[in-house]
Amino acid sequence: MKFEEAINDKLFKTISSCADQLGLDCYVIGGFVRDYFLKRKSKDVDIVVVGSGIEMAKSVSKALKITSEIKIFKTYGTAMLRYSNFEIEFVGARKESYSAKSRNPKISEGTLEDDIKRRDFTINSLAFSLNKKNYGELIDQYNGLDDIESKIIKTPLDPNVTFNDDPLRMLRAIRFASNLKFDINKNILEVITNLSSRINIITKERIVDEINKILLSEKPSYGFFLLEKTGLLNIILPEITALKGIDEIEGQTHKDNFYHTLEVLDNISKETDNLWLRWAALLHDIGKMPTKKFNSKIGWTFHGHEFEGSKMVYKIFKRLKMPLNDKMKYVQRIVLLSSRPIVLAQENVTDSAVRRLIFDAGDNIDDLMTLCEADITTKNKERFKKYLRNFKIVRNKIIEVEERDNIRNFQPPVTGKEIMETFNLKPCKAIGQIKEAIKEAILEGDINNNYDDAYNIMLKEGKKLGLSTNEKR
Repeated sequence: MKFEEAINDKLFKTISSCADQLGLDCYVIGGFVRDYFLKRKSKDVDIVVVGSGIEMAKSVSKALKITSEIKIFKTYGTAMLRYSNFEIEFVGARKESYSAKSRNPKISEGTLEDDIKRRDFTINSLAFSLNKKNYGELIDQYNGLDDIESKIIKTPLDPNVTFNDDPLRMLRAIRFASNLKFDINKNILEVITNLSSRINIITKERIVDEINKILLSEKPSYGFFLLEKTGLLNIILPEITALKGIDEIEGQTHKDNFYHTLEVLDNISKETDNLWLRWAALLHDIGKMPTKKFNSKIGWTFHGHEFEGSKMVYKIFKRLKMPLNDKMKYVQRIVLLSSRPIVLAQENVTDSAVRRLIFDAGDNIDDLMTLCEADITTKNKERFKKYLRNFKIVRNKIIEVEERDNIRNFQPPVTGKEIMETFNLKPCKAIGQIKEAIKEAILEGDINNNYDDAYNIMLKEGKKLGLSTNEKR
């Protein structure tokens, strides 16, 4: 099927008309063309103009009667506009040259061949002509179509040049392989391994953007295995590579927590597209390395690894310049609580234990349970069924307790203000003690989560503390 037969869209016809009016050769290139052959929808459209991309953008915007502002980047000779569901970038064909300390190139005008040559991978070097004289003609200078059909990642030029010029392309190679389920040429993997330290000149924000895209792959372990194999993971997330390996003392071993982590990540990715829950799955066992100890009586232990891991989450987010906001706190909380449902699933589930779990997890309780179910990686079929069955019991108990006791996002039935008025108190320690007593009574099931029961506990606790009431009830 020809391009013109598949996409007879107003956008491309308008670009074609504007190009001919301006006397400029014009092409759609890169990801849009790649995704066209992969039968994937793409909202990003890159247009290369042999001439002024900015002039072309203004002409197209006027022809399409786009009212929103055109974003112009004069340094790079590019302009960006939105139309319908598309984000379209117009750029003049160019040459690029790089310095050793930066991925930001020096730019000069070039031919279409020059522009194609600077592309990162052959699968992104394909272009369709948009001029009327040869509309829809495919330009495939580096056999990118063959590489799409062979499902392989290659570079148009010597990979040493490609990755040395812009080290972010090393991560992009792995991201494309992970997202598209492609292989990476063996020679290219060797070059990435040799140049892995060059990733240090890339900003943390750009690195995290690529890691996020790998995490959102259908099977993210593939990307992380490649990151580990090339040495990039050890530079970016050494806390993950530290989990690799099995120690043995007195004949006793533990599981390889690196491979276990990636298995958990794949498991959870079948259930959710929540990026931050996938981050929690990736980081849920990072506290095991610093807490690992051997006890001759009981073997290997990882006591407190959840608490240690939650602290490490903050350090990782800060180091990678990730958001130190509710997203981070969410990941911390999931990591901190990651073993709690597992313990409940191995014991008789009490209402009290479930209430405390709901209280601590709040709105994250369902995500926490999803992680714990993904954490079942045993290859013993009977044991797997048993664990899954036990988690189902815990889930049902959570629903039952929550419907009855309303613990999620718990708010004390009696407020601090009412405690102060009842006992004629100013802000003091006793108010917190009374509120804590009410909370504990509800969580333990000694009273129901209602005002009257909580009020009576308030009076009893106040009496214990020697407080006199100003009761008007």
